[in-house]
Parts: sequence; C-alpha cells; structure tokens
Amino acid sequence: MDIYRIKGGKKLSGEVEISGAKNAALPIIVACMLADGESVLRNVPDLMDIRTIIKVLEFLGAEIDFNKEKKIVRIQVNKIKNGEVPYELVKTMRASVYVMGPLLARTGEAYVSLPGGCAIGERPVDIHLSGFEAMGAEITLEHGYIKATAAALKGTSIIMRKISVGATANLMMAAALAKGKTILENCALEPDIVDLGNFLIKMGAVISGLGTDRIEIEGVSKLNPVNYTIIPDRIEAGTFLIAGAITRGNITLKNVIPAHIKSLTETLGQIGFDIKEDKNSVHLGECRKLKGAMIRTLPFPGFPTDLQAPVMSLMTSIPGISVVIETIFENRFTHIPELRRMGADITIENNIAVINGGQKLSSAPVMMSDLRAGAALIIAALGAKGTTEIRRIYHSDRGYEKLSEKLSGLGADIVRVKGGNP
Repeated sequence: MDIYRIKGGKKLSGEVEISGAKNAALPIIVACMLADGESVLRNVPDLMDIRTIIKVLEFLGAEIDFNKEKKIVRIQVNKIKNGEVPYELVKTMRASVYVMGPLLARTGEAYVSLPGGCAIGERPVDIHLSGFEAMGAEITLEHGYIKATAAALKGTSIIMRKISVGATANLMMAAALAKGKTILENCALEPDIVDLGNFLIKMGAVISGLGTDRIEIEGVSKLNPVNYTIIPDRIEAGTFLIAGAITRGNITLKNVIPAHIKSLTETLGQIGFDIKEDKNSVHLGECRKLKGAMIRTLPFPGFPTDLQAPVMSLMTSIPGISVVIETIFENRFTHIPELRRMGADITIENNIAVINGGQKLSSAPVMMSDLRAGAALIIAALGAKGTTEIRRIYHSDRGYEKLSEKLSGLGADIVRVKGGNP
C-alpha cells in the first residue's frame, strides 16, 4: 500500500485550482441513465469513487469515455441491460445506491447490493426505500441485496424522517419520470442537490424549490441527454483553506463558489485569519491574534460534517480551548486517537470534543480510517514537527484529486511512497 510522507513546518503559499464536486458528480453521472443518447459532463474529478460509479454504469449497459486530463465524461445510453448491481462493484462506495432511482424509473426494477463506504456511523438507506414505496414500489431485502419493483412510479407527497442528501437525490431522480407530481419535504439544501436539480431541469425535468426544504417535481414522459458542467468541490476547497491556516500560509483558491464555504470562512475569521473573497476565488492571508472557537456540524448551510475532522486538526494549533459538536454522524471522531498520537490534547464526551490547543504537534506514524479523517491527518502532519508517515491513504483517493501534487504546488513537503508499509 502507498503511504504519504510529510515533513511539517512548511508555510503554504500560492494558488490552487479546486476540482469538480465529487458529491455532485456522482448523482449527476447516474442521472444520465434517465435519458437515451449521449450526455457530456465537464469538470469531473478523477477520483476512485468516480471510477467506481462509471464501472457501475458500464455494467448496466452505458458506454463511457472519461478524458481525465480534460475532466470530461461522455456517457452514451442506448439500453439498460441489467437491473442488478453486484456487491463487488459497490462494496467501497455508498453512492452506488443512487442507481435505484433511475433503474426504477426506466425499467421498473432494481436489484442492488447494500452499499459500502466510510465507516463513520449510521447512514441508513431506509429513507430512500420508504420514499420508493410511497411512489408505488415493492421493496424486499434478501441476501444482502435490495430488490425493488414497480409497474410504474407514481407521484406522491413524501416527508423524509430526517434530512438526507442521498435520499433527496435518489427520490428526485425517480420522480423526474414518475406519473404526476411528487412533493419532497425535509429535503437537503446542499449545493450538490441544487446542482443535480439544475442538471435534471436542463434534461427537461420540471422541478421547483431547489435550495429549500420542499422540492416539487412534476413527472415527464421523457428526458433528453445534455452537456453540463459540475460545480466546484466545497469540501476540497475547505480542506485547502484549513491546510493553509495550520501552516499560517498565504493561499488563494481558484474555481470556487465562496457562498458554498461561508460557514468555514466565517469560522476562520472568528479564529483570527484574514479571509478575502472574490466572485470565483477565496484568499487566506496573514493571521491576527488567534483564539479558539466552537463549531456545531449541521446540514447546509451549517458547518459541514465533512470538514469537522480537518478543522479539529487546525484547532490543535490555536491557543486556548476549542469545542466541536458533531450532530450528523455518531462515529465521526475516529481521527482523534491518531491526533493524540501526534500530541493533541483532546477530550471526548459523547458527541462533543474539547481541544486544548496551542501546542505544536509532533510527527508519528498514523493511519487513515476514512476519507475526511484522512484529510485531518494530512493537515495535522503539515503543521507538525518532523516527518509523519500516513498509512491507508487509499481513503483520501476517494475524495481528493491529485492531492499530493496540489499540496506540493503550494510548497508542502509531501511525497507519495509507492508500496510503503501498510
């Protein structure tokens, strides 16, 4: 397995281009199955999860060409050959469940293995399934697979029991070709959902309420293939801002939508960092007197749970007490034992972490447990004394495109070592 070897203490400076949003690209790629013909997607990041979902669609019968240098994916759909998605294709990624909506809408059946992904707590698919049942599908679970069948999906009113980005996306895709009007309530407000909705509208879907907790979809009989550009990745943007902050650097993010990371830039400003925004860029500059802060993870537009672990690494370097309250996932503190190995003073009680910051971390061998915990360890290593070796870096490959190259371009001393110790 590859490892990262990072020598800390290098101040980051310069410009970095933010890639397309993984969490928008995944459902949009899947949504191409809703229309026959060729759709062309631009600004698609080259990530492990993207390659996995492409394999899933190819298994279902799509012909796909991914130009990784130009970040363009061409998806040709003529006929959906399979309604089954096997475990081997989905064991590493939860987003594979997205194919259920398009498969039910187009073919009336889906047979999908229960998905895998990061071990960060409960992310139930029952919200997806209860929505499909409300639209007329019959759902059974057998041998680790979800079997769904429907003669024809029908529009209805669905109140999701909790906010779910995945369920909002899946039910939107299914409803786009259902008969009649579907009203989804308690919807996710994330930019990724808005991007998917805009993509579906460009295909010919009739959707209103994007960006609110109530979305209405009037089903149509046919959708058309289109050209579309994916939005920038707000989590990648936030990760680089935090990396710049822990090194007390001076960096500029290009190809970013500032409104999408407002909760983070406001937090960094409260801590004492100078943040300047332009239309498509964000600059992190000289810091003032730094002080601790408190964050509570919340659905968008609140502080994203995907940046909770990275910002905690930053907080270890900030003098005083900082507090992190995790409200989205019940098992998202797996990075804390590894940070403690590097000298972090962090205490946990239930879903609350208290960070006694201001001490410089020191290098230690550490191990990624999931995608965003991995980002936290990379950030910690950038600010630590000495050289840190990070194992299981395949987790970061799922969500960060050319991460070591981009960090090196900002001045980080980071090397990816092929075949390092696991």
